[in-house]
Amino acid sequence: MPIALVATDFDGTIFAEFEKPALSPRLMEWLHAFQKRGGRWMINTGRDLPSLLETLARAEVQTWPDYLVLVEREIYIKEHGVYTSWEEWNAACRQAHAELFKRVYPFIPELVAWVEAHFAATVYADAWSPFCVVAASTNDADAIEDRARELCRRIPGLDYVRNDVYARFAHVQFNKGTALTAVARRLGWGPDQIFAAGDHFNDLPMLRPDVAAHLAAPANAVPAVQEAVRRSGGYVSRASCSHGVIDALERLNDGLI
Repeated sequence: MPIALVATDFDGTIFAEFEKPALSPRLMEWLHAFQKRGGRWMINTGRDLPSLLETLARAEVQTWPDYLVLVEREIYIKEHGVYTSWEEWNAACRQAHAELFKRVYPFIPELVAWVEAHFAATVYADAWSPFCVVAASTNDADAIEDRARELCRRIPGLDYVRNDVYARFAHVQFNKGTALTAVARRLGWGPDQIFAAGDHFNDLPMLRPDVAAHLAAPANAVPAVQEAVRRSGGYVSRASCSHGVIDALERLNDGLI
C-alpha cells in the first residue's frame, strides 16, 4: 500500500544547521509533489512552535508540513496557513503532565543537587518539564540519565526524554510515537501507510513497526537508532540528514526497500 503520511524528525534528520542549503532541495521537491498527490507531511520535533517556524522561515522553505508534533508531544494542524492546536489531544496532554509533575516535584531538588555536585551541567525548569538538563558531554548525559531513570522506575508514568546531551522528564503516554499514531488515526490511516525517519534517542518511540511500517534513518543517526531501524526491517542510508531521508523515500517509491 502506498505511503500516505511522512513523519520526519527535524534537527539532524532533515535539517543540518551548518550546511547550505540546510534542507535538501530534492527532499523538499519530493514532499511538495507528495502533498500535491494528497499525501501529508509531519515534522515531529523537540522544538517549540516559535523556534521551529523561525528556523523554517530562515531556511526559506516553500513547502510546509501539514502537521507538527512539538516538544515531542503537542500536536498542531495547519489550517488556512496557520498552525492551530489540536486541543482534544493537547488538553489531555497538559492535564496528564500536570498531574504527573505534582508527584515528581518533591524529588526534583535532590536530583538537581546531585547533578550539580557531580557534573558541569546546566539544569533548569521550563514550561514543559520541572527537570531539564544540558550535559557537558555524552558520557555525562549517560550518567545523568541512569540516575534520572531510577526516579522513573519509582514514579509510574514518568519518562526521561533525551536527544544527545539534552533531556527532560515527560509523561510516558505522550511522545513522538503516540502523537504520530493519534494523527494517523484521525486521518484513518494505519502503520502500513506511514513512513517515519529519525536520528536520535527521542525518535525511538516513532521508529517502531506498530507505529510506522516504513522506517528510515540517515547515516548520522546514533547507533541505537540505526539498530532499531534495521531490526524492524527499515533502511539506514549512507547519506546524512535530509540527503539520507530523500534517499530512503526514493528507494521506497522505486520498490527497492
